[in-house]
Amino acid sequence: MATESEPNYSTEKNTRSYGAEEAGATIVPKSWKYRQLKIGSFTFPWYASPPVQLLIVSLVCFMCPGMFNALNGMGGGGQVDKSAGDKSNVALYSTFAVVGFFAGTFTNKLGIKTALSFGGIGYSIYIGSFLSFSHEHNYGFSIFAGALLGVCAGLLWCAQGAIMMSYPPEASKGRYISWFWMIFNLGAVIGSLIPLGQNIHVRTNSTVSDGTYIGFLVLTLIGAGLAWTLVDAKDVIRNDGSKVIIMKHPSWKSELWGLWETFRTDPYIIALFPMFFASNWFYTYHFNDVNGAYFNTRTRALNNTLYYIMQIIGAFIFGYALDQKRFRRSTRAKGAWVVLFCIIMAIWGGGYAFQKGYTRKDVNNKEVPFVTKDWSDSGYIGPMFLYMFYGFSDAAWQTCVYWFMGSLTNNGRKLANFAGFYKGIQSAGAAITWRIDDLGTPYMNMFASNWALLTGSLIIALPVILWKVEDTVSLQKDLEFTDESIEEVAPKSHLMEIGGEHVNEKA
Repeated sequence: MATESEPNYSTEKNTRSYGAEEAGATIVPKSWKYRQLKIGSFTFPWYASPPVQLLIVSLVCFMCPGMFNALNGMGGGGQVDKSAGDKSNVALYSTFAVVGFFAGTFTNKLGIKTALSFGGIGYSIYIGSFLSFSHEHNYGFSIFAGALLGVCAGLLWCAQGAIMMSYPPEASKGRYISWFWMIFNLGAVIGSLIPLGQNIHVRTNSTVSDGTYIGFLVLTLIGAGLAWTLVDAKDVIRNDGSKVIIMKHPSWKSELWGLWETFRTDPYIIALFPMFFASNWFYTYHFNDVNGAYFNTRTRALNNTLYYIMQIIGAFIFGYALDQKRFRRSTRAKGAWVVLFCIIMAIWGGGYAFQKGYTRKDVNNKEVPFVTKDWSDSGYIGPMFLYMFYGFSDAAWQTCVYWFMGSLTNNGRKLANFAGFYKGIQSAGAAITWRIDDLGTPYMNMFASNWALLTGSLIIALPVILWKVEDTVSLQKDLEFTDESIEEVAPKSHLMEIGGEHVNEKA
């Protein structure tokens, strides 16, 4: 591979280059970003390493989407009147669907740090709108905040997805996804503990307190600021000395062209779109139609905590299982599909038995008020475990989808587009399901739509799992996409970077 005359960062110990120092077997530049802290026998990774950068992104999502999930998991954004939450989420996911689909283009152009920080601000405004609603009942502000968050979240999740799938080496992608999902959902666990602690002695159904909203608001603002501590993708060096494949100085024209080229070079990605569509569809049913409808406030908070604890467990199990080197990656992909299918059938089969026990008419009956269930009531344990396993299956689904996408390429530019497709289509599904819930669709119909979408989308995705997931993706294949996709709109000397090194020829 021909490169311009820039430092050659090699993994060979006998390699020396200007301004570089040795870190284990890897030659890295002399900079604070690559200094390693040693405590006893343990050596921490350098700051500009994939693990540290993933940790920062995870903490941003811990404080921003994590607090959003904790609040939405209470049902209705923590309000007794769930219509504000429904309407706000319809607006949110409608704009998210549009922005998310093109978010890869915007993120590649604006940069990771800007996308993440801007996204975090949107979560702060969204939470502030519910604090305002508790006092003013201003539907307009809640809907506006939801629409704005859709724009912001589209950029945040695209940036997060690109980092999570492109920074790690191929052999560690499952673990990186697992680590992110665990830290991210720990935010929702801690966020759920706040209303649980404040309502632990309250057996009635009520709106969460102002203190809960204020606590979430402060955390989301901290998360938005934390995004600026990331380093640029070109400065990230893996432990083996390799760098991230990124785009050099992309233009809007080249990015939009690259979005089209993603469809042209990888049309099979369309077979994963139903899985994307289903991946947020079930949240409305989980949060509003099960947790928000069937349980009182303190029990909803407890269920929410258990739900996200199971997300952490599910992400850990699937993330590490997907990286088991005893099996070829193509074999692991097929095994993950089989396990995921069995989990969906088992858990949602149990959900069907539970859903037969109450209807939306029962919950909304004003003549005979529906008595929400408390954790001290008999018969609570079964629904509690069902709700926990709903959380487990969510983590399994999201982890597998990200891993499937990450196994198709290592090209950060293409993965940003994949992540944008994922979040955009996912959000389109969410916008629809929040709207049909707001229209009063029977709970059993909501349940059936979830089970059908999950199982059907797995079947449609099967050909990609069987024939497109390879044991490894060659560097040449990843470079060919970047080179060919913008050959007509950019000079060849500016087509590509692997970190800070320019690639002028195909590998």
